[in-house]
Amino acid sequence: MKLKIENLSFKYPNAKKYLLKDVNLELDNKKIVGLIGDSGRGKSTLCKILSGYIDNYEGNVTFNENPLPKKGFKPIQLIYQHPEKVMNPKWKMKQVLEESWNVPDELLDEFGIQKQWLKRYPQELSGGELQRFSVLRSLNPNTQFLIADEMTTMLDAITQVQILDSVLKIVKKRKMGFLVVSHDTSLIETICDEKIYLKDINKGE
Repeated sequence: MKLKIENLSFKYPNAKKYLLKDVNLELDNKKIVGLIGDSGRGKSTLCKILSGYIDNYEGNVTFNENPLPKKGFKPIQLIYQHPEKVMNPKWKMKQVLEESWNVPDELLDEFGIQKQWLKRYPQELSGGELQRFSVLRSLNPNTQFLIADEMTTMLDAITQVQILDSVLKIVKKRKMGFLVVSHDTSLIETICDEKIYLKDINKGE
């Protein structure tokens, strides 16, 4: 399994300079990689490109030597920093979750999701509670590569450890690729096999 970025450049329409310039990176499912970068330097934009949410870039992004799919299920799933921004506020959490897949009860328990939460709307839950749902949504059985963009920022320290431990177990069991994106160097060093600094691969910095 290989996610490959070749000469990737991107700038927003009204921007004068490139946010990402000539980025090259190759990722696989043999090791967990951490990507470290300061806020506003393009980490989240790169995550959206890699998961297929932004496609007006220069260069090439391939997954297993094929272009990223533009329709249907995305094999590269992105866990956003702010889960409330990607959930339909008119849906109850049961529908939000089932839009991706039918999560077994044992996984709901492992991620600390209480059954009564399924009957609530997103605005009735805390950011940390919503993030548990967001993580589980991304772990659809068809997911082959997982990208976590500051996914534990909204969680307290104990919950961070619990959720990351559960995600890591699933990633290793399914032999998925996993890119952990953060500005927290200590977190990256704790859970990743390798760390990369965005400033070292982005010529736009």
